[in-house]
Amino acid sequence: MQITVVGTGYVGLVTGVTFAEIGHEVICIDVDSTKIEMLKRGEVPFYEPGLQQLLVHNLANGRLTFTTDGDEAYRLRDVIYVAVGTPSKADGAVDVSYMEQAVVDVAKAIEEYTVIVIKSTVPVGTNERVRALITEHTSCPFDLVSNPEFLREGSAIYDIYHGDRIVIGAEDERAAETVAMLHKPFGTPIFHTDPRSAELIKYAANAFLATKISYINEIANLCERLGANVDAVAHGIGLDRRIGAQFLQAGLGYGGSCFPKDTRALLHMAETAQSDLRLLDAARSVNERQPYVVVERLKKRFSSLRGLRIALLGLSFKPNTDDLREAVSLVILQELQAAGASLIVYDPVVDQPGGNRVLEQVAFAGSIDEALSGAEVAVIVTEWEEIKAFPLASYKGLMKEAVVIDGRNCYPLAEAEKAGIEYYSIGRPAVNKQQPSQLLKQ
Repeated sequence: MQITVVGTGYVGLVTGVTFAEIGHEVICIDVDSTKIEMLKRGEVPFYEPGLQQLLVHNLANGRLTFTTDGDEAYRLRDVIYVAVGTPSKADGAVDVSYMEQAVVDVAKAIEEYTVIVIKSTVPVGTNERVRALITEHTSCPFDLVSNPEFLREGSAIYDIYHGDRIVIGAEDERAAETVAMLHKPFGTPIFHTDPRSAELIKYAANAFLATKISYINEIANLCERLGANVDAVAHGIGLDRRIGAQFLQAGLGYGGSCFPKDTRALLHMAETAQSDLRLLDAARSVNERQPYVVVERLKKRFSSLRGLRIALLGLSFKPNTDDLREAVSLVILQELQAAGASLIVYDPVVDQPGGNRVLEQVAFAGSIDEALSGAEVAVIVTEWEEIKAFPLASYKGLMKEAVVIDGRNCYPLAEAEKAGIEYYSIGRPAVNKQQPSQLLKQ
């Protein structure tokens, strides 16, 4: 089919490249001419494993092109996907202005029947408002489909080919079947529902996963007070098939572009509808305070953080991405800067401030070894494989004082014991914890 994807951000680019990979002819359009020129050269403006190889391959075979020209992108296309950003407003509401402008541009340009698919994450009821908006600007026949995405940053290519479901919200059976046929080569189960339910499914799914993360972090904090081990607790409850083991890894909370934004949006929608989502509000509150566990641990361990050399390992909100949106690392760094600590950071992908004011005030290391050299404390924030594979014994050899605070529970406790380091994690017993009398000598 002839497909256009509006927006070359994370969702739009992954969608366009993978549709080209399975044989469709795809045009991706964006208003950012600099980004479009990068993509034409085969350069991806963000980090996502496997994406650049697919981009280069489909540029070479001619199935994938990029443009800023709406006439080229919208005329005589079978399906047009709208995948532009829908950021949060200050009150948690979703800003759909970029999406609405994109839809108006599409409506003005189409010349024959077109299936228009909303891929952007949008509030419930958007499909109806967009339908009215398109009708104002075109007399061409069209059908509108809600097709929310469920891609995980860092594993998006895998998720495309091994997805749990494709949700299609459409009132017209022909349009629903068109979108279903597009996805048929992926072999993913199709769920056809009404547009409002499709829109809510995306928010409800992310809110549930966010709540599960906050729940296990609450249990982890309780484990520390009761002397239990959250690894054992999570494993024990995860064996229950009604609960499952996924998203039961205790840590410093969730971040990124989806969970924080979508939970706020769902809470705002509920408030507007005069419905009280108390459980989700509590989950959001738990997550917002979870990064401070590290700061509190440091303040308990040291009489003062002023001048203390701290190595922070991992900046991105999760492994295999360079995304710093709502990253817990930034919260922790800001708190440590305010306390006067001397900070050096290392991340396998994020290696410069990139205009972030918090990162402009810290030193960047080129390797884990460089970050740890002479440090008095190491704080693990992102569970990159490179960090998880780094030997604990090396911490002792490189650091001035081998105190490790593992915010992602990367290492077995027995390994920390064997390495002879002072080791603190989330919801698990401390290893080689110094006694109060020793701490006073610091």
